[in-house]
Amino acid sequence: MPKSKRGFAAMNPDKQRAAAAKGGRNVPAAKRTFARDPDLASRAGSKGGLASIPPKRPSRQAD
Repeated sequence: MPKSKRGFAAMNPDKQRAAAAKGGRNVPAAKRTFARDPDLASRAGSKGGLASIPPKRPSRQAD
């Protein structure tokens, strides 16, 4: 039995676009750091997930 559409999937495309556009307009221009500083956005994007990778532990050798 197929699942029924819920949330965004159940909306018509025009209503989806209107709802999605509200999210972008809701943030004040002063808070859109990446929009104001493309260099900062580029540096952040190049980091990727580097900061979240835990350091490697030395392997244990059995005696």
